[in-house]
Amino acid sequence: MSNHPPTDPTKMGIGRSIAVLTSGGDAQGMNAAVRATVRVGLYTGAKVYFVHEGYQGLVDGGENIRPATWESVSMMLQLGGTVIGSARCQDFRVREGRMKAACNLVKLGITNLCVIGGDGSLTGANQFRTEWSGLLADLVRAGKITQEEAKKSSHLNIVGMVGSIDNDFCGTDMTIGTDSALHRIIEVVDAITTTAQSHQRTFILEVMGRHCGYLALVTALACGADWVFIPEMPPDDGWEEHLCRRLADQRARGSRLNVIIVAEGAMSRAGKPISSEDIKKLVTDRLGFDTRTTILGHVQRGGTPSAFDRILGSRMGVEAVMALLEATPDTPACVVSLSGNQAVRLPLMECVQVTKDVTAAMAEGKYDEAIKLRGKSFENNWNTYKLLAHINPPDVKSNINMAILNIGAPCAGMNAAVRAAVRMGLIQGHTMLAVHDGFDGLAHGQVEPINWTAVSGWTGKGGSMLGTKRTLPAEILEEISQNIAKFNIHALVIIGGFEAYVGGLQLVQAREKYEEMCIPMVVIPATVSNNVPGSDFSIGADTALNTITSTCDRIKQSAAGTKRRVFIVETMGGYCGYLATMAGLAAGADAAYIYEDKFNIKDLEVNVQHLLQKMKTTVKRGLILRNENCNANYTTDFIFNLYSEEGKGVFDCRKNVLGHMQQGGTPTPFDRNFGTKMGTKSVLWLTDKLKECYRHGRIFANTQDSACVLGMKKRSLTFQPLAELNGETDFEHRIPKTQWWLKIRPIMKILAKYNIKLDTSEHADMEHVIKKRTPLTK
Repeated sequence: MSNHPPTDPTKMGIGRSIAVLTSGGDAQGMNAAVRATVRVGLYTGAKVYFVHEGYQGLVDGGENIRPATWESVSMMLQLGGTVIGSARCQDFRVREGRMKAACNLVKLGITNLCVIGGDGSLTGANQFRTEWSGLLADLVRAGKITQEEAKKSSHLNIVGMVGSIDNDFCGTDMTIGTDSALHRIIEVVDAITTTAQSHQRTFILEVMGRHCGYLALVTALACGADWVFIPEMPPDDGWEEHLCRRLADQRARGSRLNVIIVAEGAMSRAGKPISSEDIKKLVTDRLGFDTRTTILGHVQRGGTPSAFDRILGSRMGVEAVMALLEATPDTPACVVSLSGNQAVRLPLMECVQVTKDVTAAMAEGKYDEAIKLRGKSFENNWNTYKLLAHINPPDVKSNINMAILNIGAPCAGMNAAVRAAVRMGLIQGHTMLAVHDGFDGLAHGQVEPINWTAVSGWTGKGGSMLGTKRTLPAEILEEISQNIAKFNIHALVIIGGFEAYVGGLQLVQAREKYEEMCIPMVVIPATVSNNVPGSDFSIGADTALNTITSTCDRIKQSAAGTKRRVFIVETMGGYCGYLATMAGLAAGADAAYIYEDKFNIKDLEVNVQHLLQKMKTTVKRGLILRNENCNANYTTDFIFNLYSEEGKGVFDCRKNVLGHMQQGGTPTPFDRNFGTKMGTKSVLWLTDKLKECYRHGRIFANTQDSACVLGMKKRSLTFQPLAELNGETDFEHRIPKTQWWLKIRPIMKILAKYNIKLDTSEHADMEHVIKKRTPLTK
C-alpha cells in the first residue's frame, strides 16, 4: 500500500469513458461486478457503457454498446449469470475482428475497458491492448477513422476481473463465482448424503473445474469425502487397491455411506482420464457395493450468487474503476483480486503465465510444483485434506488428553471445527475429551472421551452438537481446576464467540492461583457477530450473512412488487456492525446503521431525503439495515416511526426483526472449510506447545504464548497470545478496537448513490506474482 496525494474521486473520471463486458463462461457474481463498475464509474464523473454479448458485441458494435445509467443496474445484484450476456467469440480471435472492435471504441471515445471473464478472455484483452496503436494506424490508413480520432484515443487501458467458477486463475485467492458454485455443490452433496445413508450406498460425484481441482478439493474437505480425484495430484499407482481398502474400512467402522469426489479433469499418473464411470465400475466389481454416480454439470453455474461473491464482485468493481482511471501508458494491464481480505492489483500477464505454468507442470508430471503454483490457499486445502482423510490413528498413544468445549451462542461451523480437532488429535495419538455445555460442563464434570466415528457427518451440521452455554469461568474456577486435575486434561480447545475469548483470558489470569490452569489453550473464534479480537473472520459469520442476504432479497422482491415501500430490517451482531454492513453491501441496502459509525438526527434526515429522491426514479423501494445495538435511543421502532412520518404520501414502511434464524441453518462451504482448517491447526499447535512445556514428567505452561487466539489476520492463520489482545479490546461493547471492514463501508454508500468522499489515498499498488524461482535442490 502507498499513499498518493488525495485526488477528488468524484472528478477523477470527468472526460473519460469506460466500457464493461463479460466474456467466457458465466459465473455468479458477475452482475455484482458490473453493477459496481457502472455505479463507481458514474460516481467519478466518467461515462460508462455496457458491451452486450462479450467480445462479439465489441466486434459487432451498434446496439451492442450502449450507455449505462445508475438505474439500469438496479435489482441485478441477486441474479446469477450475467445480465449483459456473454459469448464465445471467434471473430475477436482474428485481427480483422479486433480492428472492427477498435473502430467501434474509437468512434465512441472509449479508451478504458473493464473485462470480467476467465484467463482466455483476459489474455485476449491484453493482446488487444498491445496491438492497439497498430490497429489504429491501419484504421487511419483504410480511412475508417481520422488522424484526429486516433490521436484522441491513442492509448487503451485494460483492467480485468476474474469471473470463473473454476478458481483456476493464479494470483487470486478466489475468483468471482467460485463460492456460489461451492454453495450449489454442497446443497447437492447434503441432499445426496441423506438418501445414501438410508440405503448404505457409495456415491460418486463429478464436479466441474476444467483443469483445476479447486472445487473438487474444497467439496471433499467440506463434506468429509472418502476420496478425491484432482488433476493437480493424480493418485499413486495401485490406487485402485488403496481406494477399495479405504471404502471397506469405512463400512467396517459403521459408516453407512461412502462419498467420492471427482474433478472433471481428473487423470492417472499415466495421463489417462479417470471418469466417474471408471470408478463406479471398479467399486461395483471389486466390492459389490451399491454405487451411484451424479454428474453435477451446469447446476454449478446457476442460482443466486452467495453473499461472498456479491461482496467480492462489488469490491473488485470499485478497485477496477480506480485502477483504470489511475493507469498510465506505462503500467501493465492488471487484474484486480482479493488476497485474504485485501484488494490487490496484479500484472495480468504474470498471472496468465503462472496459470500456464501449472498446466505445464502437470503435463511434465511435476505435481508438487503444480500444487505450489496454484497458490497458498490451494496448498493449505490439499495438506488439510491429506491430514484428515488418509491416516488411521496410530497404535502408539501419546498419553495426552485434550478437551474441546463450545462457549457462547451456537453458530454454524462449530461442529466442523470440533470434528477436525477430534480427528487431528486422534491421528496424533491423543485421547480427545468432549466437554458438554461449555465452562459449566467443565465445572460439573460433563466430560467424556470422543472417538473417530462419533464426529462423522458433523461438518455439515448447524448449531453446536456438544451443547454450549454463556457462563464464564470466573465464578467457578475452583470446580474447573478440580476437574482439569480429575480428568487429567493437558490442553484445551475453546471454540466460541466473545465469551470464549473472555473465558480464555480469565483462565490465564487464574494461573497465578491455580496450577491446573497452567496448560496450553487455544481459542477458536466462532460467532455470527464476528467480534472476537485477533481475527478478521469468525466461524459462523458467513452462514449468518447468507441467511440475512437471502432474506433481504425476498424482502426487496416484495417491495419491488408493491412499489414505494421502504423496509427496515434489524440484524444481530451485539455491538458489532459487521453483519449489518456486509449484508448491506450484499443485498444493496440504502443505509446500514451501526454502533461503530456514529450517527445523529441529521444523518437520519439525510437518509430520509435520499429515499424521497429515490422514489422519483424508477427504483421505487428502499432497504435499511439496523444493527440491534447501534443506538440505545434510535431503536428499530423509532427509525420505523420516523421514516413512516417523513415518508407520508411518498412511501410507506414495514419493519422486520430477523432474530435467531441468523444463528441457525446449515453451514456454508466457507464456514465448513474455515472450521475444518482452524480445528486442524489448533491441535497441531497444541501438540507442539505440549512438547515445549513438558518438564520433569509433567506439563507446565504459564508463558503468555501458551494461551492464544487462532485467527485469520490479513492473509494467514496466526496465533496471538490472549494477554496481548487485552489492550486491543473494548470489553464494555464486546468488540475489537480496530476492525478492518469499516474501511469498506463507504463502498456501500457510494453504490447506494450517496455523495460521499471515497478515501483514495490508501491504494492497492501493483504486486508481483512471479517470485524468483529457487532451485528445488536446497
